[in-house]
Amino acid sequence: MESTFLTAVLLPLALFAVMLGMGLGLKLEDFTRVLVYPKAVVVGLLAQLLLLPILGFVLASVFPLSPELAVGVMILAACPGGPTSNLVTYLARGNVALSITLTAISSLVTVFTIPLVVNLATGAFMGEATSLQLPFVATVLQIAVITMIPVAVGMALHHYLPQTAARLERGVKGLSLALLGLIIAGLLVQQRASVVSFFAQVGLVALTLNLAAMALGYLIARVAKLGRASATAITVEVGMQNGTLAIAIASAPTLLNQPNLAIPAAIYSLLMLPTGGLFAWWATGRSRPPTISAKEETPL
Repeated sequence: MESTFLTAVLLPLALFAVMLGMGLGLKLEDFTRVLVYPKAVVVGLLAQLLLLPILGFVLASVFPLSPELAVGVMILAACPGGPTSNLVTYLARGNVALSITLTAISSLVTVFTIPLVVNLATGAFMGEATSLQLPFVATVLQIAVITMIPVAVGMALHHYLPQTAARLERGVKGLSLALLGLIIAGLLVQQRASVVSFFAQVGLVALTLNLAAMALGYLIARVAKLGRASATAITVEVGMQNGTLAIAIASAPTLLNQPNLAIPAAIYSLLMLPTGGLFAWWATGRSRPPTISAKEETPL
């Protein structure tokens, strides 16, 4: 698979499908639900936007990674939760409304925080003299375009053609997973000479990031005395990142254009689905039947 086809065709299509699928399931009230669950949303965003990048930096510093792979870990840690987290939260009988709200708000905020985190990471791991930097304003605008436009299209369809949006949502999510699989396969083929070495270097840190992030989300939610359903949502949201966006930031010709930086996100994307499934299986044994709009169990 040619690098240009991978990054110029498949990657934009996959990201468009992921964000369109997200938009098809969103409503305007998903962005204002902070008024309904103020403490839960603040706790979730704190874990997602501040504590997760700190965790990523600690792991990237502790594990024996090359500078490029360390930066790749930080790109992943800077990304918002992906739409898959909403499905896993539902399967785990968590607060799906809260999960959707956290995904929506974090996707907006990380448009601005991603270039800051990535530039700090490149300076820390690759040296201040590195030319690998994201121009802040241009990057903010580009990430906003490639993420917010398909979300807005999806939300418009959801509002004006709800039945059509519901039918499209299932197909679009399946397409996004298929395209992500092709991208991961393409990256691994492209880096086939080093793929065994990459798995050896990054596999454990990717799994550790995934599990530690979930543990962090659960711990901070319980310390904040949130109900079980909200703690489940925050656990999944913090532990399952938008791997497609991370791969795009690392690989896209108009962003970093360094496919090797996408390897941590590719491996992470392979690992987070089975761990998310195991968490959902564990959580369902401790909860009542699922609900799409579960209320907070603890007043905020």
